[in-house]
Amino acid sequence: MLICFGLSWPMNAYKSYKAGTAAGTSWQFLMLISLGYVAGIAAKFCAGLVNWVLIVYFINLACLGVNWAIYFRNRGLDKALHERAALS
Repeated sequence: MLICFGLSWPMNAYKSYKAGTAAGTSWQFLMLISLGYVAGIAAKFCAGLVNWVLIVYFINLACLGVNWAIYFRNRGLDKALHERAALS
């Protein structure tokens, strides 16, 4: 599961970047997944299960961070487009 998610996040980031819009991107979904990764990392530390799986959690969380950055970039692009359209 972690490996599949790990491969999915870079593909999603690329697609979102190329789209150049935040339309269709759910910040609620990104937040829920982010909280899930943080909870998974916290659970590993609390249980004392610091192993290779923890590295995968951190890599996935970093990839998700890239998705967040692209989401905010695209929101800015959407806002600028709407402002230009309003001026026309």
